[in-house]
Amino acid sequence: MERLRSSPLHANISTALDKHLEVIHVVQSRRKDEIANASNRQRQGAPRCQDDRAVFALALAIGEMSVVTRKARTMLWCAFQMTLPK
Repeated sequence: MERLRSSPLHANISTALDKHLEVIHVVQSRRKDEIANASNRQRQGAPRCQDDRAVFALALAIGEMSVVTRKARTMLWCAFQMTLPK
């Protein structure tokens, strides 16, 4: 979109996209932790624990990703509107 406009977009747009990418990496990390904890529990033969911190951390990260995704989509829509000819 910057190429179509021949000028840089507002700094908030880049910030929102950077935050979105950061949150995606956090969710991926939490998911890996959750998988590792589940496989360790299964190997040890331990019963499933209702108080699983890895699952809770993953749920919080997904919730944050939901909020940040909405903001990123809004910023991309704004950038698109600024790119359109007047």
